[in-house]
Amino acid sequence: MRERALGVVLLALGGTISVPGQARGARLSGAEITAAVPGLAELGVPLEVRDVHAVPGGSLTFAQVLDVVADASRAVAEGADGVVVTQGTDTLEETAFLADLVWPHDAPFVLTGAMRQPAMAGADGPANVLAAVRVAAAREARGAGALVVLNDEVHAARWVRKTHSTNPAAFASPSAGPLGHVVEGRVRMLLTPPRHEPLPADVDRERLETARVALHVVTLDDDGARLDGLEATHRGLVVAGFGVGHVPDVLAPRLGALAAHLPVVLTSRTGSGSVLRHTYEAPGSETDLRRRGLIDGGFLDPYKARVLLRLLLATGAGRDGIAEAFALRG
Repeated sequence: MRERALGVVLLALGGTISVPGQARGARLSGAEITAAVPGLAELGVPLEVRDVHAVPGGSLTFAQVLDVVADASRAVAEGADGVVVTQGTDTLEETAFLADLVWPHDAPFVLTGAMRQPAMAGADGPANVLAAVRVAAAREARGAGALVVLNDEVHAARWVRKTHSTNPAAFASPSAGPLGHVVEGRVRMLLTPPRHEPLPADVDRERLETARVALHVVTLDDDGARLDGLEATHRGLVVAGFGVGHVPDVLAPRLGALAAHLPVVLTSRTGSGSVLRHTYEAPGSETDLRRRGLIDGGFLDPYKARVLLRLLLATGAGRDGIAEAFALRG
């Protein structure tokens, strides 16, 4: 029998949303963050605030994110209708996707943050928290997995990208657009993202630590020299290729040799769109690279592909299982 609903549980990490000013090391608690949100108390949504992992977004680890997901899962088991996580925006697109891959509940898992510190003119944190709590409590958002809510937009973790270094409207979903919006306090979900069976969340931490995945961004006149010996130090590689998934012809044999020893996933460095499978035939093309054993990353951008590959390796997936997972989720 389900226990009494807690409403929404907010898990506060670090990041810009928690930086009060110029004082070195200062950080706002979750209670202080929520106390500064106009209209939050009038929502009629019970809110329980818990502080976890007081670190900037850029210092978060896979293990810490999985710990947060476990905390959120326990909150739902205790009766919470939804969970909000506040964190730094530097890695928000990656942490959201990691959470989405393992989140097993219908209850919304909502991540938010801020682009401007609380003391700055036009600070966006309070509005983002208010919108995130609305979404976490909304029946319309149930079953959508992990969501990113900023600037009154609701984005699927699968698609969202940080597209600007400073703009409050930095987050977008270039390949799909937002799933919904918060309008006059009402959550309007326009699209429903596809959901897949969640991957195991109880990953062995030692295996997670050793499941190192490299990311190589292909550049002009790239001969891949810095990839030498990678198979001895890493268990996987994500390649961010040109355009639809191309690399210089001289680089193709190096990638093929690596693919014989570890999973190598091909993605695009462009920021939106899919790599192709069989349109071009030249050396270094997507067709050539697939023949050499590279795995098609589909629509997944390089950062999210790295998250998926590392999680798969940590859960013991072999090459065939990895290829199947990318075919399903890419």
